[in-house]
Amino acid sequence: MTPSEPPAITPVRPWLLRPRTGVQPTTSTELFFDLVFIFSVTQLSHYLIEHPDWRGAGRTALLLALVWFVWVYTTWLTNWLQPDQGPVRVLLIGVALGSLSMSAAIPQAFADTGLLFAVVYVAVQVGRSLFAMWAVQGSPWLVDGFQHLLPWFFATSVLVVLGGLVDAVAREALWATVIVIEIVGLSSGYPLPGRGRTRAERWMVEGGHLAERSSAFVLIALGESILVTGSTFTSHVDLATAGAFLLAFAGSVALWWVYFARSAPAATEVIAGAGERTGALSRVAFNYLHPVIVAGVIVASAGDELLLREPGAPTTTVAALFVLGGPALFLAGHAAYTAWLWRRPPTSRITAVLVLLALVPVCVGLGVPVAVCAALALAVTVAVIVADRSRVRSAAARGPS
Repeated sequence: MTPSEPPAITPVRPWLLRPRTGVQPTTSTELFFDLVFIFSVTQLSHYLIEHPDWRGAGRTALLLALVWFVWVYTTWLTNWLQPDQGPVRVLLIGVALGSLSMSAAIPQAFADTGLLFAVVYVAVQVGRSLFAMWAVQGSPWLVDGFQHLLPWFFATSVLVVLGGLVDAVAREALWATVIVIEIVGLSSGYPLPGRGRTRAERWMVEGGHLAERSSAFVLIALGESILVTGSTFTSHVDLATAGAFLLAFAGSVALWWVYFARSAPAATEVIAGAGERTGALSRVAFNYLHPVIVAGVIVASAGDELLLREPGAPTTTVAALFVLGGPALFLAGHAAYTAWLWRRPPTSRITAVLVLLALVPVCVGLGVPVAVCAALALAVTVAVIVADRSRVRSAAARGPS
């Protein structure tokens, strides 16, 4: 073997590894695993509604980041392993149970259930990584990656558990530190003294599968927002809430359209065909940018609940930040995602974010009804959809360059 050739891959358990033959399908086991996170998104949305201040928003963001780490690292693992093989299926069911327990602890995560949240988080992250080390034995690139990852997980696990033992303010600081360490570790390839770092281009990533899995999570989040809309509507049915219900539903459809109508399948193609760049593209696109998109859905879902409760009430600062800020956050995350993949600024999304943010003080200052505020958010999101369609039609009219 010459120095330029990759190391031979002789996996000990080849039946556990996914084949590298095109975009791998999402299995029913993975979809079942995802179902748990409907509850997670619901809990985060309710937490934000019950704590409608900057501290509550910050804590919601911290919890979302930790929940996202559990989901996305598990998704990376199933990018390499066969989810329908017995040992991997058992692992996914175990992680699903742990994630369900974490989600149940979210309402009091900065109070009585903080230690439960922390212990389950550590058990899932470390346990999954140890399983991965066993499953990928004999695959040098994968073994190297997990050998670099595991010490970082042990380090952050100590901080997570310490956070569960201290008071709420210190817990915020420690868990925020964990998130920073996770981001730094992933960005730098989990460097270790004397061993260097693991390079993203050697991660053997099937990017199309990761893109489809992340799209599925966005769909789950949107489904949760519709669930919140429907359950709130049934608690008080009259003409005003019926109109608010239609408005909230239309807002969810508009966000779905922005993400899924064209960019989702196109993004899958881009990432699947990125070659050696796939690992680096996926790291930013799915670990960093997709949780911003999901956060936008969570905030918008909180806005939908406020809308259905009192559609005619004057818009407060909190209501405006939920109703307008949710779509703005969603579009900002999606703008960063598309810009990262296509290396060009998504003008329509950037403009929409600026318009939505500018509308916040206007709606609050004029005291317009929450329903009017929601209608304006819907109009701006629809404008993005129209701009996308116009751009595609213009490109088709010009023909191939």
